[in-house]
Amino acid sequence: MLYAVFMSSVLPPLPQPQEPFDTPELLEVGPAPEEQCLRADAARNRARLLEAAARLIAEHGVAGVTMEAVATAAEVGKGTVFRRFGDRTGLLMALLDHSSRQLQADFLGGPPPLGPGAPPVERLRAFGVAVLYRSADQLDLQLAAQPEATRRYANPPVQALRTHVTMLLRRIDPEADCDLLAQTLLAYLDPALVHHLTRQCGMPMERLEAGWIDLVARITRTEPPR
Repeated sequence: MLYAVFMSSVLPPLPQPQEPFDTPELLEVGPAPEEQCLRADAARNRARLLEAAARLIAEHGVAGVTMEAVATAAEVGKGTVFRRFGDRTGLLMALLDHSSRQLQADFLGGPPPLGPGAPPVERLRAFGVAVLYRSADQLDLQLAAQPEATRRYANPPVQALRTHVTMLLRRIDPEADCDLLAQTLLAYLDPALVHHLTRQCGMPMERLEAGWIDLVARITRTEPPR
């Protein structure tokens, strides 16, 4: 009752604002000029170190890329290389970063069938073929850059690939255990397996590509392309 009486009473008018309401202006908080300079210097130093590492690979192969060699080639202290990349694996992963970003751009926003616009099964087929040939082109670097077993599957580029494959599988068969199926499919694309099949078993890439198409058809229970 008390609540009803209170709500039925005449409420006093709301106070009028002293200034008209307007769209609030967001306070732009950005780095200070000094911090911007530091960030620019860090970016230049990182690019310089990666350029030195790329030259070493071109001249001596992946085995020639050590933290000491990169520091010498870039004319910086070895501690700078360790601070920037953590360890040799981090340095090699940074070298792979550009192609990883390009691959992601292709399957997230590139033309079909790898990019959006094609049926999910076609996109899955195109994805595997793209990853296979990318691995073949960068096989030594990819093998050297593979993190240790405890870090391998938590690696951000690997997580991005797994997320994409899982998404496609869910569109194909929502009732399946798509998380585990994605792991199964990605195991076929593992650089160590590609190395074994192509260099140790002598299999041509065309056979690996056909095997991927067949695997996708069997897992998704769809007809392979004719």
